[in-house]
Amino acid sequence: MQGRVVYYLDGGLLIMTVQQIKDLETHIRTEKLPVHIAIIMDGNGRWAAEHNLARHEGHRQGVETVRSTVRYCNSLGIEILTLFAFSTENWQRPVWEVNYLMSLPEKYFQTELPELIKNNVQVKMIGDQSKLPHKVKKVIAEGAEATKDNSGMILNFALNYGSRAEILNAVNCLIEKAFKDGKINQISEEHFSRYLYTKDLPDPDLLIRTSGELRVSNFLLWQLAYTELWFTDVYWPDFGKLELLKAIDAFQKRKRRYGKV
Repeated sequence: MQGRVVYYLDGGLLIMTVQQIKDLETHIRTEKLPVHIAIIMDGNGRWAAEHNLARHEGHRQGVETVRSTVRYCNSLGIEILTLFAFSTENWQRPVWEVNYLMSLPEKYFQTELPELIKNNVQVKMIGDQSKLPHKVKKVIAEGAEATKDNSGMILNFALNYGSRAEILNAVNCLIEKAFKDGKINQISEEHFSRYLYTKDLPDPDLLIRTSGELRVSNFLLWQLAYTELWFTDVYWPDFGKLELLKAIDAFQKRKRRYGKV
């Protein structure tokens, strides 16, 4: 196996040599990279089940994939990477699983923050922080503070995020402002976008979802209006360079017309 990278795909082994990975990297046009990639990281539990492991082992391996994906996206020159880490609907999972998921940000930043700082990565978070445990809010805030002056890739975690809640929050903020100002102004798309969690970020160019599910699951509904969607059957713990390069290659082959001819 020396000189080879191994991926598990659909229960079988797919062996990609290092040279093949390099060939794919050469094929990618750096001048047409997606500026903003968003990923729905799905399939941790099913990956664990298929490997006869406890469910939390799937989440643990998923964190390893986060590490490798962040490093690789940064090396490719991706400017913004948004990861859907925990949705507003995920609170419905068993208490033990929610507690385990809430422990992962602290574990991630304990090991990765020095490298993120060194590699000029800036950490951000979108979502409703009010319901997050104090430890999670603290570690995210510390990560954001420690990297706020970095000018490289933005690593944006969506935690306790739900797009419908985000849109309703924006509407309520606009209503509150109208009452405060004593008048209601015409609202444009640009104006409305300023009240979203993503107000400081451009919309995603490419959305990737792993595990074979073909839906966006209440993720960035407003922002995905003209985003290119790419789905893979590969579970998140097995997601690697090969799948990312395939997604970027597919993105570069599409023509983005935005309603024009």
